[in-house]
Amino acid sequence: MPTPTKGARLGSGPAHERHILANLATSLFQHGRIRTTEAKAKRLRPYAEKLITLGKRGDLHARRQVLTKITDKSVVHELFTEIGPRYENRPGGYTRITKIGPRKGDNAPMAVIELVEALRAPAAPAAPAEKPAEAPAEEAAATETAESAEATESK
Repeated sequence: MPTPTKGARLGSGPAHERHILANLATSLFQHGRIRTTEAKAKRLRPYAEKLITLGKRGDLHARRQVLTKITDKSVVHELFTEIGPRYENRPGGYTRITKIGPRKGDNAPMAVIELVEALRAPAAPAAPAEKPAEAPAEEAAATETAESAEATESK
């Protein structure tokens, strides 16, 4: 876990902050993206990225370390079977914070924190698609119908 901050801890004491971050991380791993205040999102980012790094390791000790922070076993299972392997080749930066403007009720600055997509291997450049052989025939048919329409109009 990153070094704890001094001073106010998200509106309450250090124990409450730990529980808030654990619940936010649980929701982030369940849903892939959550909407929260900017302050909570900024505090959640290093916390969640550390848990994803443990999920990438995948061993028993890492699983037990995550279970001390996140108590929902189904979320921990998802972290180790789906989320961790998704970021296997990514060295960090698993989350993205996007500011979305103030909250209507109290004007608190809001943000969306989400898991970024894993890096994919670059796809081979696709060969330029050739026009089917029917395309010139379709153009010829279109010109013939246009000519026949003109001929009927002139009669």
